[in-house]
This record gives sequence, C-alpha cells and structure tokens, in this order.
Amino acid sequence: MTISEATEVQHELRTKVLIQPIDYPVDIIAGADISFNRFSTTVYAGIVLLRFPTLEISGYSLVKKEVHFPYVPGYLAFREVPALLDAWEQLPFKPDLLVVDGHGIAHPRRLGIAAHFGVVADTPALGCAKKVLCGSFEEPGLTKGSFTPLIHKSEIIGAALRTKDKVKPVFISPGHKIDLQGAISIINQCVGKHRLPAPTRQAHHIVNEFRKGNLQAGFTSLDNQQLLS
Repeated sequence: MTISEATEVQHELRTKVLIQPIDYPVDIIAGADISFNRFSTTVYAGIVLLRFPTLEISGYSLVKKEVHFPYVPGYLAFREVPALLDAWEQLPFKPDLLVVDGHGIAHPRRLGIAAHFGVVADTPALGCAKKVLCGSFEEPGLTKGSFTPLIHKSEIIGAALRTKDKVKPVFISPGHKIDLQGAISIINQCVGKHRLPAPTRQAHHIVNEFRKGNLQAGFTSLDNQQLLS
C-alpha cells in the first residue's frame, strides 16, 4: 500500500467514526500498546484487560507480527493495527472500552490509531498519548484533573489533561463510540500515583516484558490477581 492509498483509506474510515456519549456501564476496560523498532518489520502488540473501576488485571493478549508498511509519522496505524487486531481476536471476551497508547481524532486527518482501530474492530476506543501530534493547547492548571482543549483548525479534537499535580499533561481524544467528556472522565478514573492511566501503563509494561522474552504470545488469564508492579 502506498502513502497515497493509505491516505484514501484514512479519509474513508474517518467518515465512519462516531463521536457519542457512552450510554452503558463499563465493567471491563482494556489498554493497548505496541512496541517496535522503526527500522524493523517486527511488531510486538499487547492488549490487557482490567476490571473497572478496581483496575485489577483479568488477563492479557500478546502477538508478535511481521509488517511491511514503512515507518511514516501520521500513518503508524498501518503498522500497528494489524498486530493489535490479532491480539484482539485472541481475547476470549471483548472489553467495554479500549484505551490506546496514541491518538484518536487528534490527528491531521482525524484518524489516529484509536479511531482507526475502533472503526475497524467496531468497538469503543479512545486515545491517550504522551505527546501532541497536531493542534495547540494552553497549559492546564497544575492540579490533577485540570484540562484544556486541544484545538486544530478551529476544531476541538481532544484535551490536555493533568493526571498528577505539577507533571506534564497527557493528551486525550475520542477514537470511536465515545465523546471527549466521556474520555476525560474515564481517564480520570484510571489514574493513581502514576502519570499514565493504568490501562496503557500496564499494556506498555506487558509488551516490554514480551519483547524481552519474559512473556509468551497468546492469551493469559490473570483473574483475581492485582496489577503488575
């Protein structure tokens, strides 16, 4: 697939994104993360399931996959989504909501990985990123829970959210079947003593352990066990 073809796919999928309030209870929330070397074709993907709102891990799904789409900023979903879909298919049951380490509609073409995956998998998803991909924002207040809008081309596409007092904000954006207010509310319920919310923080930890060879591919159940350290 060429970059031009990928752009056309993004524009098509963008028309299918639904920004709407969550009108059902969230009992299981998931976090997704990807690890790869930009010069390698090997991608490590993981999805962790957590009970909500206790944030106890229920299990995780891990996949190692070869991909051949080039590393191009703004198009990373074409490297990441295929592996995440494989991890998604391994889950014995699907979560009520997926938090992705990346952006939702806070993307130049309004189709970051959380929006891309949400549409393809037809599941509610939101993005929680550590850096801005596009748009501008004013610094939120210094206290936990403060947020300001992330704006691109006069459109509110997300929010800069302070998850701990006096630490750098994270950037929240709806991906699919959730709105910004709901996304902020969910993330606020998923943060504790760390800057990053539990779903993506735990996914990042698990994927790194997998990449180092300490965990095996496939689905592993961890029912009734506490969060990993």
